Amino acid sequence: MKKKGIAKSAEINESVIIGKDCYVGSMTCIEAETVIADNVKIFSQVFIGSNVSIGKGTIVFPGARILDDTIIGQDCVIHSGVVIGADGFGFVPQENGAYKKIPQTGIVVLGDNVDVGANSTIDRATLGVTSISNGVKLDNQIQIAHNVELGENTVIAAQSGIAGSTKIGKNCRDWWPSWTCGAHHSR
Repeated sequence: MKKKGIAKSAEINESVIIGKDCYVGSMTCIEAETVIADNVKIFSQVFIGSNVSIGKGTIVFPGARILDDTIIGQDCVIHSGVVIGADGFGFVPQENGAYKKIPQTGIVVLGDNVDVGANSTIDRATLGVTSISNGVKLDNQIQIAHNVELGENTVIAAQSGIAGSTKIGKNCRDWWPSWTCGAHHSR
């Protein structure tokens, strides 16, 4: 992908650091204190919040949303419609039957070579980190809840949801013949 330069309609805070040979597409917004490494490609209509770090060679496709304090490793692919760093689903029942929102003050960290499919969501941790390790591949329409930890090279197929604080090991996959970890099965 040879695109380079910054579109005139991109809105980039003056404190943002952008590396060499990057591309920022039209109508993209990048907030304060964000650091974008060399050779990153950010397409049109992407929102990147404050204090985000995006590693070398990462590609962010149109319409993705990367919210405050998110850390993304090198050579990742973030597909269209992805939301990373939104609040997790945290509520405490009250005596009157209502629910009170629990502040979600943690972050999301993606390792290197992570691929996040279109319209997937990865929630920020309630406290601490939602962690997606190196080599993880997420298909389209995946929900990763607050404080989840996915081990290296884990693969999750479309329309899966992982509940809050779940820990999944290395080399796991969730397609036929069901969840497997560390094994090399073929269909």
